[in-house]
Amino acid sequence: MTYDAELDATGLLCPLPVLKARKRLQALQSGQVLKMLADDPAAIVDVPHFCAEQGHELLKQAEESGAQVYFLQKA
Repeated sequence: MTYDAELDATGLLCPLPVLKARKRLQALQSGQVLKMLADDPAAIVDVPHFCAEQGHELLKQAEESGAQVYFLQKA
C-alpha cells in the first residue's frame, strides 16, 4: 500500500502512539495516508478508536515482524 508519511511508534506506550499519530496527521493534507508502526498492546484498541473519534479512516491494520502496522487516511 502506498503512503505519504511514516511514523515509527514502536517502544512507546499508551497514549503516546496515538498522540504522535495525531501530530503527524496534522501535517498531512486531507486524503493522504500515514503508515504507523506500534508494538504497544493497547494500540490495537486505541488506534481504531482514535480514527473513529477524529473521522480518519483506518485503511488497513496488520501484524508485521512482531509490530502492528496501521494505515490511516486523514479526513
